[in-house]
Amino acid sequence: MLAHYLRLGLRSLRRNPILTVLMVLAIGVGVASSMTTYAVFRAVSGNPFPEKSAQLFAPQIDIWGPEARAQGQDLPDALTYTDTIALMREHKAKRQTAIYPVNFTLVPDSASSEPFAVSGYAASADFFPMFEVPFVYGGSWNAAQDEARAAVVVISEQLNQQLFGGANSIGRTVRLGDHDYEIVGVVANWNPRPRFYDVNNSNGFTDPPDFFLPFTRAVDIQTDTAGNNNCYGSAGRKPGYDGWLQSDCAWVSYWVELPDAHAAKAYRDYLEGYAADQTHAGRFHWPPSITLRNLTQWLDYEKVVPPEARISLLLSLGFLLVCLVNTIGLMLAKFMRRSAEIGVRRALGASRREIWAQFLAEAAMVGISGGVAGVLFTGVGVLSIGLVFEPDIARLAHINIALVGLTLLVAVTATLAAAFYPTWRASRVQPAWQLKSN
Repeated sequence: MLAHYLRLGLRSLRRNPILTVLMVLAIGVGVASSMTTYAVFRAVSGNPFPEKSAQLFAPQIDIWGPEARAQGQDLPDALTYTDTIALMREHKAKRQTAIYPVNFTLVPDSASSEPFAVSGYAASADFFPMFEVPFVYGGSWNAAQDEARAAVVVISEQLNQQLFGGANSIGRTVRLGDHDYEIVGVVANWNPRPRFYDVNNSNGFTDPPDFFLPFTRAVDIQTDTAGNNNCYGSAGRKPGYDGWLQSDCAWVSYWVELPDAHAAKAYRDYLEGYAADQTHAGRFHWPPSITLRNLTQWLDYEKVVPPEARISLLLSLGFLLVCLVNTIGLMLAKFMRRSAEIGVRRALGASRREIWAQFLAEAAMVGISGGVAGVLFTGVGVLSIGLVFEPDIARLAHINIALVGLTLLVAVTATLAAAFYPTWRASRVQPAWQLKSN
């Protein structure tokens, strides 16, 4: 019977092509608008590291006090160099890394090649195992090289391709700024979106870094940060690079790996004790305050999902609702014009359940057609999303099998929901009235 009802529905759609086209377009456009914005929202709001997101934590320490809060300042989302070194020295976590962005000019070996700018990060050796960074060649430097401030570097696969044609470059040197660095590793194509470990310095959706070098080495050669440098309350600090390191300027991102809830609680207690010690030492003149957020909490705190993505998703869902309301009206007009046909079928013995099945099958045909149109419109929308969002975010949205399937499912489900009231009205047609009037 289902096949029969589908044939009846298809025949009915062909009988009223204008109404059919209007319904299909309403469903297609409404679904496409919501699926296009959903593609962006899904790309920017996903968990970039689900395997370990509950084990990775970013600590914050109140270095500015209640006066800063009264002026609208929150806890700094980075640490000072002083606090970073103190926490690194204690090593209370399973793994820990200090991170800050740096820029250099790379000078190629070939005299025929022009120097060019590269960007990367100064990090600790634990950065790579903590974040499970994959390698094409070699690996990371070790803790001893951190201590020795070794002139080593890990480069990206893209930079390796640019400099060495993709060959194994382990042991070769690359010149960054005024210094030569030995290549110890080549990172595979790794760029988590969002780049959770540095969202306080970027929107989290930029191109992958070109290189990584030891944090200790970058500080040793007095490399400035290429990221945020929040020096609230640091007026009157000593001049020069050493004065900056000793100041209360917050510029170092800091991450720790804590394998379970017990370890997280122990580390939180340690941070509270550290802040209390700073208060007792006279550095802080307020009750100690710290926070410890895991990866997903950190992304929420940093508001990584752009507000326009949330607003666009809500607006598109509202637009889909408007389209469904219009579809209800069109279906109601279409179904009630067939009251005579329904009356004859009821008089010949068709039950209300069979009327329901027939018209819902017809609505499903509309939904499938609207879903196909929605997939096409979604493709156009994804290609045009750069008109609304930043390029770094717009290029994350793409069509895949999952999005196509979801578009078809939403279209059919929404159409069947919209058909509920018109179908109920059609099933309530009284056959005696229709036979008398016709």
